[in-house]
Amino acid sequence: MKVDLLSSKPAVIIGLMSGTSADAIDAAVMTIWEEDFRLVWRLLHHQAVPWQPGLRAEILDACRADAPLQRITALSFRLAEEFARAAALAAKSAGVPLSNVAAIASHGQTIWHQPTPITIAGLETTGTLQIGEPGVIAARTGCVVVADFRTADMAVGGQGAPLVPFADHLLFAHPSEARAVQNIGGIANVTLLPAGGALTDVLAFDTGPGNMIMDALAQRITGGRLQYDEEGAIAASGRPDEALLAEMLAHPFFALPPPKSTGREDFGEAYSDALYRKAQSIPLSNADLLATATTLTVETIARAYQSLLPDGTRIDTVILGGGGASNPVLVTGLRERLAPARIVTTAEFGMPNAAKEAAAFALLAYCTLRGRPSNVPSATGASRQAILGKISLPPL
Repeated sequence: MKVDLLSSKPAVIIGLMSGTSADAIDAAVMTIWEEDFRLVWRLLHHQAVPWQPGLRAEILDACRADAPLQRITALSFRLAEEFARAAALAAKSAGVPLSNVAAIASHGQTIWHQPTPITIAGLETTGTLQIGEPGVIAARTGCVVVADFRTADMAVGGQGAPLVPFADHLLFAHPSEARAVQNIGGIANVTLLPAGGALTDVLAFDTGPGNMIMDALAQRITGGRLQYDEEGAIAASGRPDEALLAEMLAHPFFALPPPKSTGREDFGEAYSDALYRKAQSIPLSNADLLATATTLTVETIARAYQSLLPDGTRIDTVILGGGGASNPVLVTGLRERLAPARIVTTAEFGMPNAAKEAAAFALLAYCTLRGRPSNVPSATGASRQAILGKISLPPL
């Protein structure tokens, strides 16, 4: 069935992304069109709109298995107001009236991701929940909204993550150079782009925690004064504890083969609290604890490349994105562990480090509105391709 809901080509689409760190809404204003049967893009503007401290606390509190349903229901509508505000701010900064925006692509805020089946009434079931009600965003902005991207992939057997490999292949694939696009947000994920490979050759998976554990520990040891370890300063003054690091590396997630995805369910508040208590009992200094957590991110990324990529695969360039790309201690560790691969950032390709995932969902929304699939079954484990996202129309 052919579907094409875009009346304007090229189309201006605003991508909105708030990741597992829940530190800000990234908004990317994109112009997207097609030339010679390929997608072409231009980033008009990117900005990050920080979550208010009270709202961020509400988001993190909602990422618990026992979070109250009433609170989550209302929070979904409350967050939508902020997603709408972020889209309006980004459009204004880009000099684009909302009336000229073809669509807003809202990833929403993940509060629970369940790629591993659980049994409900005798049937094994997976699921995922992103909140930030798209109907509210459409009502506030007057724009078409594409949201809830992960569910269509899960409906055909995928994990619903990672979804950015489609955009990674479009943005960064090279005819003669093998590249790894490594995002380091709250969770770290990699997309392997073989030299000259097609979209069907892409391999992608979550490597494990990115900034999530480091951020939680920095907040804990500073009594909330710091939201993260700025430029890795605390970690740089410590030394990783090898015994604790070995214990952390024994987590079963790291031994899983791809496709695989993770989140706060595995490495959230409960994990960080237990880690902090463990460090207190050793005892371990705060600086050594942060150094150990930073080394965990470096080591799990490096080991994932070594053990999970196809035999004989050579990575020429690693392209870093996300907040972790701005942590010099983390980047130095990766440069040492991934040598001789060249380490660069997405900024060298005209894409600010924090903008890539928001831009990726803008590209996915373009495909949705043109009636085209955009999941990558080799990355998610889906049985077939799927058109991602659900469409909300603004009120008349």
